Amino acid sequence: MGEARHLDSSISRGFAFAIVLTAVTLVTELVGGFWTNSLALLSDAAHVFMDLFALVLSLVAIRLATLPATDRRTYGWHRAEIFASLINGGTLILIAFGILHEAWGRFQSPEAVKSKEMFVIATIGLVMNLVAAGRLHGHAHDDLNVRSAFLHVLGDAIASVGVIIGGLIMLFTGWFVIDALISAGIALIIVWGGVRVVREAAHILLEGVPPGVEVSEVVERMRAVEGVSDVHHLHVWSICSHISALSAHIDLEPGYRLRQGEVTGVIEEMLEHDYHITHTTLQAECSRCMTEPLIQQLEHRPRRSSLCSHGHRGHDHHH
Repeated sequence: MGEARHLDSSISRGFAFAIVLTAVTLVTELVGGFWTNSLALLSDAAHVFMDLFALVLSLVAIRLATLPATDRRTYGWHRAEIFASLINGGTLILIAFGILHEAWGRFQSPEAVKSKEMFVIATIGLVMNLVAAGRLHGHAHDDLNVRSAFLHVLGDAIASVGVIIGGLIMLFTGWFVIDALISAGIALIIVWGGVRVVREAAHILLEGVPPGVEVSEVVERMRAVEGVSDVHHLHVWSICSHISALSAHIDLEPGYRLRQGEVTGVIEEMLEHDYHITHTTLQAECSRCMTEPLIQQLEHRPRRSSLCSHGHRGHDHHH
């Protein structure tokens, strides 16, 4: 629990740092875009604005996820992370189409750009984006929300590289149409990242199997546990990007029906250690036990000296 709290605190600090840098980048590129008449800078400024929105949304989602579970929300607010990621990915795609639309207009009618100033501003943006991305990268593999925010910032960094290259080309050649081409390239990169985030978030919302988990393999591993006859009614899903859950019926061998706690304990330990499935609901049952007679039949076996005969003799003696 303490480790999880430390992780959330570390992620929150990374987001706060990235939010400050992104806000500074936004103001720099917005002012610079109008000043230099660069579509690439203005498009990236719009992207940075949505990145800022996404980062704030992500930070709010992390805070919501720390709220305790209640009798109305037994999973707490962990799913808020997935909703934030879905919105982040959706905004990436919308921004990309906006950039493509503007780039097409600029491609048909190229406009002069202040190349030297554009180069300097894009370089400043690149440095800030790389610093922000570096702070988020450490947790990008642990949390889908962090990964989507990381993709936002990384997209900005790539965009800044494109703008820098474009600025140099225009500075030495005067070929201003490159501004529109670079903007279109930035948009395609954004679309790729946005679609990926939306797909992963939708997979979790649709109760899909967590990545890296093969259901057939999990079932075989569970069946291999001593005392397990079969496994059925199995479901595996994700609550959020770092919490996976599983429910199943475990059919026990008749000799293990009184040791079901031991058997389910072994299965739970294996699932957590090998597949990082930490929330399990296992119902143990014994189908073969049901085929055995419900009432044990008694067989009468006369003995030479039985309690019945002793009792009978005593009764006769009394009379």
